[in-house]
Amino acid sequence: MQLYDDLTPWYRLVDPPGDHAEEAATYESGFVRAASGDAHALLELGAGAGHNAVHLKRRFRCTLSDLSPAMLALSRELNPECEHVAGDMRTLRLGRTFDAVLVHDAIVYMTSETDLRAAIETAFVHTRPGGAALFAPDFVRERFRAGTALIEGEAGDRALRCIEWCWDPDPADCTYRAEYAFLLREGNEVRSIHDRHLEGLFPRATWIALLEATGYRVELIARPIDEEGGTDEVFLCRRP
Repeated sequence: MQLYDDLTPWYRLVDPPGDHAEEAATYESGFVRAASGDAHALLELGAGAGHNAVHLKRRFRCTLSDLSPAMLALSRELNPECEHVAGDMRTLRLGRTFDAVLVHDAIVYMTSETDLRAAIETAFVHTRPGGAALFAPDFVRERFRAGTALIEGEAGDRALRCIEWCWDPDPADCTYRAEYAFLLREGNEVRSIHDRHLEGLFPRATWIALLEATGYRVELIARPIDEEGGTDEVFLCRRP
């Protein structure tokens, strides 16, 4: 997946930090409501370039984990005051717990129930009793719709145009594809890159069953997803 490796110098044009402000406010209010007592320490699994943390660090002391060294380097530039840890969300064990655990869209790279269960267990063992966790996949099976989106960004002599095409080759399995076609301009030179991502797609009931089997109490809350007031659902969990 070149987006998290060779293309990381372009990442902020693909996904500007400011675009995360409204959803981060939703996550903050969910954590504050769901966690018992004071909530100060937050762990994000799959934190990527740190674009949620830009907003959440105003309220929480953040520890940010990701599998990609290049993405962690981007996050360190943006969030030097936050702790950064390299690790896989399926196996990471820090030996401590947090008031809040966020698992944002990196959870879509769990493409089997076994991997999804492992990531949920990682979140659970890092959530203190009385703490809260929030899981925010791009889609659950019931809400998936194939479609395309145009992504545009410019900075200095660089410009990017990208078509993101989500489609499902086999509705009987638990994955879909996100195809990215990039046109990247530096000065007067333009090059093209195709980047394919295989992503997990699970029914809402599977999510709830796995979360509850791990030990969480689960509710669905609305998350803003566009400027027109659209929302989807994410999973807000409490650890008893």
